[in-house]
This record gives sequence, C-alpha cells and structure tokens, in this order.
Amino acid sequence: MNTSVNLNRREFLKVTAAAGGGLLIGLYLPGRLEAGTNQAAAEFVPNAFLRIAPDNTVTVIVKHLEMGQGVYTGLPTIVADELDADWSQIRVESAPADVTRYANLSWGGKAQGTGGSSSVANSWEQMRRAGATARAMLITAAAQSWKVNARTLRAENGFVVDIQGKRRASYGELASLAATLTPPADVPLKARKQWKLIGKHAPRTDSVDKSSGKAIYANDIRLPGMLTALVARPPLFGAKVKGFNAEAVKAMPGVKAVVAIPQGVAVVATDFWSAKLARDALRVEWDDSAAEKRSSDELLAQYLELAKKPGAVAHRAGDITKELSGAAKKLEATFEFPYLAHAPMEPLACVVRLGDDACEVWAGSQMQTFDQATAAQVAGLKPEQVTIHTLLAGGSFGRHANPTADYIAEGVEVAKATRALNAPIRLMWTREDDIHGGYYRPLYVHAIAASLDQRGRPLAWQHRIVGQSILAGTPFAGMIKDGIDITSVEGASNLPYAIPNMLVDLHTTQVGVPVLWWRSVGSTHTAFSTEVTINELAVAAKQDPVAFRRALLKNHPRHRGVLDLAARKAGWGKPLPKGRWRGVAVHESFNTYVAEVAEISIADGKPKVERVVCAVDCGVAVNPDMVRAQMESGIIFGLSAALYGEIELKDGQVVQSNFHDYPILRINETPKIEVHIIPSSAKPTGVGEPGVPPIAPAVANAVFAATGKPVRRLPIRI
Repeated sequence: MNTSVNLNRREFLKVTAAAGGGLLIGLYLPGRLEAGTNQAAAEFVPNAFLRIAPDNTVTVIVKHLEMGQGVYTGLPTIVADELDADWSQIRVESAPADVTRYANLSWGGKAQGTGGSSSVANSWEQMRRAGATARAMLITAAAQSWKVNARTLRAENGFVVDIQGKRRASYGELASLAATLTPPADVPLKARKQWKLIGKHAPRTDSVDKSSGKAIYANDIRLPGMLTALVARPPLFGAKVKGFNAEAVKAMPGVKAVVAIPQGVAVVATDFWSAKLARDALRVEWDDSAAEKRSSDELLAQYLELAKKPGAVAHRAGDITKELSGAAKKLEATFEFPYLAHAPMEPLACVVRLGDDACEVWAGSQMQTFDQATAAQVAGLKPEQVTIHTLLAGGSFGRHANPTADYIAEGVEVAKATRALNAPIRLMWTREDDIHGGYYRPLYVHAIAASLDQRGRPLAWQHRIVGQSILAGTPFAGMIKDGIDITSVEGASNLPYAIPNMLVDLHTTQVGVPVLWWRSVGSTHTAFSTEVTINELAVAAKQDPVAFRRALLKNHPRHRGVLDLAARKAGWGKPLPKGRWRGVAVHESFNTYVAEVAEISIADGKPKVERVVCAVDCGVAVNPDMVRAQMESGIIFGLSAALYGEIELKDGQVVQSNFHDYPILRINETPKIEVHIIPSSAKPTGVGEPGVPPIAPAVANAVFAATGKPVRRLPIRI
C-alpha cells in the first residue's frame, strides 16, 4: 500500500477526530439525519437513508455491513431506481449504530445488524420509499421554482425535466430548495415496467477501491499514538488465568503493557510484530479445572448414543411407528458432521479509542446494536456514548455476528486496562487465534429412518438430530421453544416432500465449545442428511432422482421450478462422458429456493467436482450480477466444507490452526459454475447463504452414483 496515501488518511483521521466527526472508508460518517433537515448547508436530506449534495452526488446510507456480499451495491440500486438517479451519481456510506433508525426489520426491528440473508429482503420497501420520497420532493422543488404544476414534470437520470423537455435542473441544483420542504406522508412506488436499474447490471460501488487497495478495513485504521494488542487466550475452552511472567515480557522491545483481562492476557506494543514476539515469550499458567477436555471422537460417541433415544419433538405428523415397522422397504442412515470454523480471509480486528465519557470503535461490525451495548457495558458507559464506525469486512460467514461481541469486548477491555497509556488500541487476532479459539459451527449427528410402500413412494420419515444450541445464552434465546432451537432443525422440521408420516426430534447437548451460526446455519447439515436420504430412497425405489423429487414436491412449485431448471441446464438424463457422474439436491433456506447439479470425476480415490449447475429463485433479482456472484461464492464455500472442512478436538484442544491444515478450495480445484435465475415478481429474498446447503449433498449423491457407496460423513471420503 502506498505510504503517502496512508499518511494522508491518518491526517484526515486527525482532522475528523478533532472536529468530533467520524471516519468510514475515507468518507464522512453521518450524524443524525432527521427528515426535512439539512445535514450541511444546501444539502438535501429527506430521510435517514439518503443525502443529495449541491455537486449532484447522491449518497446512500446503508444500514448493513458490507462483507463482500454486495450490499453496498444492491441497496443503492433500489434507492437509485426509485429516485431516478444516474448510477454515476451514487456514493455509499455506512449508517451509524442507531437502532431507532437503522434496525433490521426482519429481526422485528429490535436490533441493527446483518445476517440471515436479510439485507435486501428487509430493506426492499424501505429503500424504495426513501428514493421515491426524495424524487417527489425534488419534483415539487422544481415546480415551485418554475411556478408550474408538478404533474407537468418528471425525474430522469438525475434531473427534473418538464414534459416538453424545455427546462431541466439537476438534483444538485434543486437540493437547497428541496431541503426546505416537508416530506410527503406517502408516495407511489414505480411499477415494475418503469424500473431502469433493478434487475439490470450495475457496477459494484466498492470494486475499484477493493481491487486497488484503497478500501479501508479495521487493520488499516491508524490513529495518533495507537498501540497494538494481542491476547494470549487459554488453550482449553473455559480455562482461566492463574499467573503469568509479566515483568520479563514488559522488558522486550516495543512492549508498553502486559495486562490480564477476562479473556486472557493482553500484550500491548508499538506494532504487531513486537506484540507477537512478546506474546510468544509469555508464559501463562492456566486454571483448567472447569475447562472442556473432551475430544471430538469422545463427543461423537456420546452423540451417537443419544441418537438412539427419543428427543424433544420438533415436528410430528401421522403414525411413524406403524408405518416404519410394516414398510415394504426401510432405509436407516446415520450422518456425522464435524465442528467447522468460519475462517474468513480477514482475521478479526478492531480499533478502540476510550475516553472518560465516550468510546469509539472501528470495526467490521455485523451486529452494531450488540457491539455497541457490549462496548458500553465493558467501558462503564451508556450505549449512546459509544460510536461504532462500521468498516468493510473481508468476509465473515457469521463470525462477526457474535452476540457476545468477543473481539469488541477484548478491545475495550484492553483500552480500559491501559487507560494510563492514553493511547488508542488496535486489537488484532491472527488466523491461528481464530481457528484455535474462536467460534464454530457445532458438531452434529443425524439419524434417519425412512420407508417406502410397495409402489416406491415414501411412507414414513423419522429424523433425529443431536447437537449444541447456537441460540442458548444469546439475546435470541427466546426463540428456543419447548427445548427446540429452531436453527438446529431448520430444513428438517419443514421438509417440503409429501411424506404422510413424519417425526423430527432433537437432543440439545451441553458442551464447553463455543458455537455460532455459520453461513446458512442449520441448513448446513439438514440439507445434507435429507437430500442424501431422499436420493437413496429414489435409488431404492428404482426411480430417477429428479423425477422422484418432482413427484414429492407437487405442492411446492418454487422447489420444482429450480429443480427443473437446474436439471434441464445440466442435461440431466443425457449420457455423460466416461468417468463422469451427476448428483442433484434442492433446498430452501431464508425463503430462497436453490437446486444444484454437481458433475464429478474420481481422481486418486477422491471426488473432483468438474461442473456445478445452479438454479435460484430469490424473488426479484435486484442485481443479477450480485445474485450470481453469491451463488458462486456459496458453492465454493460449501465445497470447501464438503471436501476438507473439519475442526478436531484432542483432549479439548483444537488441532487445526491455519489454511495448511484447515484448507479451503483452491482456484485449480474450482469447478465450472453456471447460475440460472428464475424470473420472479415476488419480493426479493436473500442470496448470501442459500447457495451453500445444496452443494455438499449434490456432490455426495454424485459420489453414490459413481461408487454405489452412500456418503454418511463430512468431509467426503471415498
């Protein structure tokens, strides 16, 4: 990165800090945006999501974290279309942490955050109205200026023009007058046929900065006098600090402090490398009397025993006992799923500046409400005294969406413990820190018993799931009903196939390993067990796997729609070259329907995925390029887990540490991917996660076709 550019940014930080402002990816962080008020002289701020300046730039305030999924493009697309702005006018800023204005509506409006593939879905109408309101006010401003009836005017590519085309004024020219108007209570939204940007190509707003190195992440922030902190965390989950050699480490070059915090021991130094060397030299004595010490093999054995016993009922229909015992054909399968790490490309980091009555945090904040509340609690402040500067995140997959705000809490704890240094603190995690001691997708065991009648139709389905709760102990714990964590059974308790007799039950285990949602959450394991079992039932019934599914999805046209499209585009039923096999899977998650056909070969006893054909129904595709990119991303992410992903515990300690022993899919292993989008007039749904669940079962079903051996455990081994 260019040194002079970094220095300029640091100077800009000093200026904005002295002025009481904030910084976000090199842009001004907006203060309170009340309807009908001026943010600055001559600016037009019609609502909390939009600002139009005299220079004709249109700034869209985005309430969701941009972590690569394209929300900084998707949401501005919606606003710009309703506003009739030219795409070249659009600029993007992140919203401040303020749940009163920027709540995630999919979460009941109680928290600001990004997750559950909800960004476009919950913002769709909100952002349309923001743009439409501004458009109406700009037209009114032009009508007043020209003393004509507003009905004789229209908005067009960043201008208001009269019907005869004789007069025109840019939005920037009208901004001052529009700012004096009262926003209308209700405005008509465009009809679909009037859309100019929605459903079309619009270049990403962040791609230039990301590809040129100008994009700002937490580790890029530099504040005057800033110090860097690394934390030595316990090797076992639940262990506590007993003692450590502080004085010897303090004498090392660059070290400014060595302090105990609730999470471990923090080493604070002038730079990362000094902190890293000092932490390596740190000798901590741990009290592991309350730590989790079981190995993953031991946990798995306990789970397998639990899977033999009835659990809490999540779904029941018909008489499962009768229809299983007297069936013409019966299939029993037990599936094993390991712990998985998130392993985003950007390791965790935050910068904290703590004062007596204020705290500022710079981070890729995915749950601003919880991050703000946690920082406030640790600092002894009120939430409104904490400013969150939401930066870009280099991936997350759920890791930044931690209700305990673990890395934010650590940053504030270190700042509080070193207050005498009067220095901002940059708290950094290495990748080894996160894979060794972060949060994980839980280990699961599934046991399924299913039966067919004499005509080869599914008659009964019993599905038992064993694993930890993600929701327990979080602000979302209220979603656990009658012992059922809905994230553990989603995709199983709502199985779409027409099977008359069903039972889905759950054992929630108590383990000291910290767990968290992982991209596509419960569907990461339920889609696999259900789609592999359905496929095996089709084979047992001597039916084509696609035709078998179609018959069972007669009441689910959107499932059938993506299944048919993926099968057709993949050439399902047509001969394959020698040494190639296909598998299929279909799944709905986050109200989005996805089918995938995987074509594989076998090389050196391992499956090689040659081609993936994906069909997706996500309602209106706001930006088709983003939809395709997210499906491709989800498929690659899911393939990494299907072929490689596994976190192992040895006597309670995580074995893996980095990409050498927790590998992700490489470029040379990536298959040809085709994405086909179902045209739809339904409201947009999420695309960040739904591409993940079908890929592992599709590959497993292709392996079954190739070898005749069913896949019962992930990662896939032949």
